Amino acid sequence: MDYARFVTLRQPLWDRFEADADGARRDRALGYGEIEELALRYRQVLHDHAFARVRFPGTGAARRLARLAVLGGTVLQREDQESWSLVAFFFRRFPAAVRAHLPWIGVALGLFLVTALLGMAVAIYQPSVAVTLLGPDAVAGLREGHLWTESLTTTLPPSFSSSRIATNNMSVALTAWAGGALAGLGSLWVTLLNGFMLGAVFGITARYSLAAELGTFVVAHGLLEITLILVCAGAGLGIGVALLRADDLPRSVTVPRAAREALVVLLGCLPWFLVLGLVEGFLSPSPELPLLWKALLGLALEICFLAPLVLGALRAVPAREETR
Repeated sequence: MDYARFVTLRQPLWDRFEADADGARRDRALGYGEIEELALRYRQVLHDHAFARVRFPGTGAARRLARLAVLGGTVLQREDQESWSLVAFFFRRFPAAVRAHLPWIGVALGLFLVTALLGMAVAIYQPSVAVTLLGPDAVAGLREGHLWTESLTTTLPPSFSSSRIATNNMSVALTAWAGGALAGLGSLWVTLLNGFMLGAVFGITARYSLAAELGTFVVAHGLLEITLILVCAGAGLGIGVALLRADDLPRSVTVPRAAREALVVLLGCLPWFLVLGLVEGFLSPSPELPLLWKALLGLALEICFLAPLVLGALRAVPAREETR
């Protein structure tokens, strides 16, 4: 059987199974007869998946059948107690959505690192960049041996600083996520800009021998903050890829699906920005908190964010083995 005939004959079954499985995922009120019928079609989908993986690897049909195999396993193998809850969202739904975007998160990470190195090099060899990025007042403070971050403890109440920081970080994440609607260009811009600015700021402070002081300030919150922005940018890139890449399904189906998965990623990241706002407003600028404790706090926050993702990936390995 050739590829075109295979798709023509089997696509109605795939469409019906996907529609019923999506409905079952949103509404658990299924009768026994409906469950049996869905399970029968799931077995047919698994058969087609095995056939396409061998005969037509890498095609749109093979990718779609792999996605349907996972969808069917999710719907039919879940337990009754797995109704929606915050715990289920943050330990199952959100990690699964992040794993689906790992290739695009990797792209965002690579671009971020490259532009960070570029920004540092530009700032070191072109001192005039300092005034453009930080402003004359901040540069004047650097000449006197003071970081602009000191204003967080001297001129603004920590509660106000925390709220402003969280709002600003959320806006960056929302821009990175929503930028996917521009074929991913907005997500790329946020990634490149933030990477360049971070590298440039460290390059500028290095010229005034204050890079260590800046590192002391950012170590408690910076690692997780960068991770969250890159994850949101990767989700935005996922939307952009769905807009650009042709598939067996029309874009009216693939784009909303990609947007829903990206929205799950965004919703899972936003609460962490509130935590980081508190850390950056109260703890990061505190001179009384030792560097070691700040570093341990930053590491602990990163581990708390990544742990559900790693555990979810470990649970997903047996599930993938069962579908083979």
